[in-house]
Amino acid sequence: MPAVAAGVFRRTPIERADQRIAWERGDQAFFAAGACHILAFTCRDSYPDREIGLTAMVMDGDEHPFHVYATWQGWALDAAGWNPEHEVLAVNTAFEGRRIARVPITAGLAGFCATHLHRMPDQYWRDPLPRARAYLSGFTPPWDVTA
Repeated sequence: MPAVAAGVFRRTPIERADQRIAWERGDQAFFAAGACHILAFTCRDSYPDREIGLTAMVMDGDEHPFHVYATWQGWALDAAGWNPEHEVLAVNTAFEGRRIARVPITAGLAGFCATHLHRMPDQYWRDPLPRARAYLSGFTPPWDVTA
């Protein structure tokens, strides 16, 4: 599917306050806003033979990222699947109407979550890791397409 801005799926106040309601959103919405970091880290962990990077999008003037995705050789994996990274950045920049910095993530999941106020898997209504693995399996990695 084509790249879609994460902000299209931004959680409502009730979805932010109630983890069960947030959990019940469709997979694309869940992994676009609220669990994007879980999907990105799951992607990296699912392909240990590939040099998968992790990148955060931070809007100009903000301290914490609003979206996280996995990268591989110019490709980005987020809730919309694998798309050219420049397209993922472009749709998010256009939607937000602000400059977005691309910030590599070097910390592990726990360190990233602690630093950037994101939830660890055990802080969701249910364990999001099996859901992330299942969702990820629906996307063909670019190395299987371009090889």
